[in-house]
Amino acid sequence: MYVKLDRPRRTNLVSHGLIYMGEEEHKITIKNISINGVLARLDSNREDIDIKYIFNQLQISTIVDLYLPEMRLAGEVEVVRADMEEGHILLAMAFKNIGYEMDKDFNRRKAYRKFMIDSGEILLNDQHYNFNTVNVSVDGLMISLSGTISAKVGTMTRFELKRLMLQGKTKVIWIYPLSDDQTLIGLQFIDIEKNAVRGVPRFADQQTT
Repeated sequence: MYVKLDRPRRTNLVSHGLIYMGEEEHKITIKNISINGVLARLDSNREDIDIKYIFNQLQISTIVDLYLPEMRLAGEVEVVRADMEEGHILLAMAFKNIGYEMDKDFNRRKAYRKFMIDSGEILLNDQHYNFNTVNVSVDGLMISLSGTISAKVGTMTRFELKRLMLQGKTKVIWIYPLSDDQTLIGLQFIDIEKNAVRGVPRFADQQTT
């Protein structure tokens, strides 16, 4: 006898995390997980957070940020279904751009890092360079530049991002040449308000319980 498997095996568990939807952070409890996604319960006592709110947000975008510090998972998911069960909102979310973080400092980071590709321009050594972002947080960003670029740690400079429509002063925190044709640079925002970094959650202090 053959059994038809129409979906990956799901493991029941209770774990806590956060999602970023409607430019707000919302606490969630994971009900089960598979290799393709998770089923989560939205934990909110706000009267305005109802199934109508969810559907309105999904009309804007079905992609949300997910952060599960207990499981060391972070990234983007797509909300594929929203239901009500015993007065709670359940969200079925499929993994889109998710990663397992082995960094020992993962749970001590001050801000969540969102993988985001954006193009921009930065001033270094009195010369303008084009770059692409690797990841972005409300505190700063990691960028990739073509070629071997030299810059001193602590250098104050200016940058501009197109997609996020950000510009201002930044500080070089670290610089790492990957090869002769690529350099990674870590930058810290200096004169940019955290709430000006639209579309990027903070997930501050990872307070999920």
